[in-house]
Amino acid sequence: MTVDPAVLKVADAVGALIEAWGFKRNMGRMWTVLYLEEKALTAPELQERLGLSVGAVSMLLTEMQQWGAVKKAWVVGERREHYEAETSIWKLVSRVLRERELNWVNSAREAFEAAHAELPADARKTVIAQRLAGLVQLSQVGAHLLEQILQGEAVDALPLKTLGELTKK
Repeated sequence: MTVDPAVLKVADAVGALIEAWGFKRNMGRMWTVLYLEEKALTAPELQERLGLSVGAVSMLLTEMQQWGAVKKAWVVGERREHYEAETSIWKLVSRVLRERELNWVNSAREAFEAAHAELPADARKTVIAQRLAGLVQLSQVGAHLLEQILQGEAVDALPLKTLGELTKK
């Protein structure tokens, strides 16, 4: 079965977006084909539509199931496994923000705080110490903003805009 060229165009655009976010381009392409499809598809159908190898489809499906982007679907009268996309975009985005970006920001904050604590007493008033304190503050604000987003709260960007002003003194 051939894929509508418009679907492939969207799949390529989502693939590029997903790749820019640090995932494999074909993960985005595969998710899009499943997302835009009216019915669940088998691995061979995905292989044909996307022009991918059996191994590539298998690895992508496994990884995408781990992220919750794709799930197995039961199709009456069929023995082959079928797959469908997670249709809640928010569920996908929030999982990545919670499990990846928030962890990165918190790890950076911990490293900045540890480095700041290790500065000798005579270095605590230097430009390095001030800028390091600014990085700690940036990571704290970033974690707070991510947590607000994940909780569905309104986000105030003002703390980000004023961060640079605090460290220029």
